[in-house]
Amino acid sequence: MSLPPELIYTIEDIYALPEGQRAELIDGQMYLMAPPSTTHQKISWRLHQAIGNYIDTKKGSCDVYAAPFAVFLNEDDINYVEPDLSVICDRNKITDRGCQGAPDWIIEIVSPSTQRMDYGIKLYKYRTAGVREYWIVNPMKRTVTVYDFESEAGTCQYSFDDTIPVCIYSDLTIQMDALLTQ
Repeated sequence: MSLPPELIYTIEDIYALPEGQRAELIDGQMYLMAPPSTTHQKISWRLHQAIGNYIDTKKGSCDVYAAPFAVFLNEDDINYVEPDLSVICDRNKITDRGCQGAPDWIIEIVSPSTQRMDYGIKLYKYRTAGVREYWIVNPMKRTVTVYDFESEAGTCQYSFDDTIPVCIYSDLTIQMDALLTQ
């Protein structure tokens, strides 16, 4: 739910919200966030676990963070998002406040109230901010839409029973049904 558009909100307004109230800020517009469902949390946890294990096994330099985790996409005070999962390979972007700049890979898990944001506004913001890969996981439709912003070659829509290649890691694939039945 967006708050009145006649106001331009800043990151300061995000930090002034009451304890426990979460919101995102895109181009000065504040969007309140509802608590995630159990399904959402299970998907987030399993993906976080799988990606983290892959990075650890490869002794990789990237880190994976689950929401709530602050991402300051641009060098301004009117854009602040909390992707469900953020993979960040440049550790210089990590501060005590969150990620300063675009993560390499962002995963958003769709809920009925976030579809417009995830498939529209965030898709545009993530692409223009320099995110390399963006996944939209839709548990209602059992699909994963992958956007490969570096080459477009990996951009595709998959079902939960497909084996999904990860664009930023040529040797990592994820199969959602198998992941969720572990």
